[in-house]
Parts: sequence; C-alpha cells; structure tokens
Amino acid sequence: MDPSTLSLGVLTQMLTPAVLISACGALILSTSIRLGRVVDRVRTLSENFEELAHTETHVELREERQQLLFDLLDTLTSRARLLGRSITTFYVTLGVFVSTSVTLGVVSVTGGYRWLPVVLTWGGLGFLLYGCVLLIFEARLALAGLHAEMDFLWKLGQRHAPGQVSRSRWGFSSRLTRRKPTRTGLGD
Repeated sequence: MDPSTLSLGVLTQMLTPAVLISACGALILSTSIRLGRVVDRVRTLSENFEELAHTETHVELREERQQLLFDLLDTLTSRARLLGRSITTFYVTLGVFVSTSVTLGVVSVTGGYRWLPVVLTWGGLGFLLYGCVLLIFEARLALAGLHAEMDFLWKLGQRHAPGQVSRSRWGFSSRLTRRKPTRTGLGD
C-alpha cells in the first residue's frame, strides 16, 4: 500500500472521534455555565436569607419566605452535586474519545488490538449518555425551584393585587392558580 494513502487513512480514522470530542467540549462549556449560575444563585439566596434573619421589621409572609429560601438552597445543593458529577463525567468522556483517537492511530500502524478503539468508543458513548441523564435530572430540579418561587410570588401577588385584577381572567386567579402546587414542583 502507498505510504501517503496509509497516512491519510490513519489521519482520517484518528479525526473521526473529533465530532464526539467537540460535543463533549460543548457539554463541558454549557455545564460549567450552569454550575456558575447555581453558585451565583446560592450567593444571592444566602444574602437574602441573612438579610431576612437580621431584619427586625415586619416582613410579609416571613415564615413562607424563610421556608422558600431553605427549599431553594436545598434544591440548589442537589443541582450543584448533579452538575459536578456531570461535568466530571464529560471530562472523562472527553479523555476516552481522545484515547480512542490515539488508539486508532496506533492500531492503524501496528495492526494489533483492532477491537480496542471500538470498546473505547462504546465506553465513551456510555459516559456521554450518563452525563446527559444527569443534566436531565438537574434541569428538572431547576424547574422545581422555579415553580416554588413562582408559587410564592403568586401567593404574595394575590395579597397585593387589586380585586378586579385578581378576579380577571388574566389576573392572579387565572388558569395557573388552579394548578395544585407541590413541594418539589416535580408532580406537575
């Protein structure tokens, strides 16, 4: 076989996992951004909680606010753990796909262990799937936290809305108030 054809074939095989490597990079970037947003949100909620704890004046729905902050901090803790696991999984996946690329080059030159790149690719795909499942669970927790905040704001808004707004179709008694709020928001 012509050496230039062999070299081109080896390079082509080694670059095949590049699409999967690129996908891992995109997932790592988006997961890092999500983790950063969780950290920012925890800091904001901590400041709100501390301010509420040290305020002597009457705060409307004080106990409900405190409970909401505790629930949101609990949800954010779970989200941070899931995001940490998923980003670690994506880094492992990235390493597996890079190893697959290197192994393809070595196998093309030596001719031995032809099964190894296939096994590595399947392993990498398994890690990729696991990381995506973790992100699905994290997204559900994010949605649950959002529902909890919206339920609280709805309750607060009903106290302050003029009577005509709270009775109108588009006001606070619209179709959304008929939804039974759940503690986690996952039962919607």
